[in-house]
Amino acid sequence: MIKRLLWIATLLLLAAGTFAEVQQPKKIPRIGFVTGSGEPNNPEPNVEAFRQGLQSLGYIEGKNIFVEYRYPEGKLDRIPSLVAELVQLKVDVFVSPSLSAILAAKQATKTIPIVMLINGNPVELGIIDSLARPGGNITGITRFNRELSGKRLELFKEVAPGISHVGVLIEAAETTGSGGALEVYEAAARGLKIRLTALKVSGPNPDLEGAFRDAAKGRVNGLITARAGLLFRYRKKIADLAIKNRLPSMFEGSDFVEAGGLVSYASNDSDQYKRAAIYVDKILKGAKPVDLPVEQPKKFEFIINLKTAKQIGLTIPPNVLARADKVIR
Repeated sequence: MIKRLLWIATLLLLAAGTFAEVQQPKKIPRIGFVTGSGEPNNPEPNVEAFRQGLQSLGYIEGKNIFVEYRYPEGKLDRIPSLVAELVQLKVDVFVSPSLSAILAAKQATKTIPIVMLINGNPVELGIIDSLARPGGNITGITRFNRELSGKRLELFKEVAPGISHVGVLIEAAETTGSGGALEVYEAAARGLKIRLTALKVSGPNPDLEGAFRDAAKGRVNGLITARAGLLFRYRKKIADLAIKNRLPSMFEGSDFVEAGGLVSYASNDSDQYKRAAIYVDKILKGAKPVDLPVEQPKKFEFIINLKTAKQIGLTIPPNVLARADKVIR
């Protein structure tokens, strides 16, 4: 009788344990996201694209996924500490469009999967082994913005045939991400007989007016802005200053043109951020970064702001206007 009671008690304990396991809530994944720009109360538009990407895959923030957003707010020296904070939180996946943040994350962890969205070539930057087999814990998307520099300068010359001296607005501290832009553009500039001048600014409060004064003194008659977190934050001001100085302007992203810049040639950022959400989904479902090839954009968009052209007194050649993927009027 005692043996039977013990047997029944054991079964009850096992059943209770099984029931507890069933009742135990499932762990909600936590994503760490260091933005390239923006602020908590005013996030950059691409953050919303990332959120939309997650939603399309069935993720609802605060319900079945948590996203820990961190904003450098124009202070690049804050990025390593923001990355360290997310690593200490043991997020399930780390995501960032900031090269500085990706490099900091690469140093900080060898185990947390990292999804990048960067402008340059991650192989040449030493981030991954190859696009097909990234190696380690990093994968994601390269927008190859720097590799488009030659084509971008050619289009700029077609849009504004009169340009002969172009100022390249760059963020001085972001030497790896945007400081090298001048060198990349120079190869194409020589063939087009265009002179380039670096217009360097520093954060967190860049002297953009000073940069444009320098451009005027140097008789710059065209402007290219190298995409970087700090400059993205001031895209409206940069566009306004270019209009004020009647400078044709070329940008490495459509968001600058939507803010009033003249033209851009780049991949669609919104699409890339939605693709990043797909990487997150695959990793959360068990895929390893080493097995996920790094993606490259398959389509690039040429966008012209005709309203801005009229404001600076520039007539876009009809054959160039006809080739635009989008015209803002």
